[in-house]
Amino acid sequence: MTITLPVRPLLLALALLVPPGAAAQETDPESGLVKAEGWEVVKANCTVCHSAQLVTQNSGSRNHWEKLIRWMQETQGLWQFRPEMEATILDYLAEHYGPKEGARRPPLPRQLMPDNPYASGDDAG
Repeated sequence: MTITLPVRPLLLALALLVPPGAAAQETDPESGLVKAEGWEVVKANCTVCHSAQLVTQNSGSRNHWEKLIRWMQETQGLWQFRPEMEATILDYLAEHYGPKEGARRPPLPRQLMPDNPYASGDDAG
């Protein structure tokens, strides 16, 4: 005996199993960057000095990305951006490579931590 379900309810049921925002985003095959507003500016400016993988494997808030840009400008020779270009880059990075939920495990409870061999008397624990 074969049970046949109508196609529309089946597709709807499958669509409900996919979390919002998890729909496949088109990526640039060369860089791996998500193709969305600003991606070409990011690719043109960020991949001059390093692989796009350095971007795609990281995540952070807009503030985090801005601090990285400032660090690269102060220590790595990254040029200054026009304000509107920097805003485009930061908007893109914060939107597509923003903080990840649950990306880090919670800290271990103290009782599960090993004793610190360098701690003095009262600090060892």
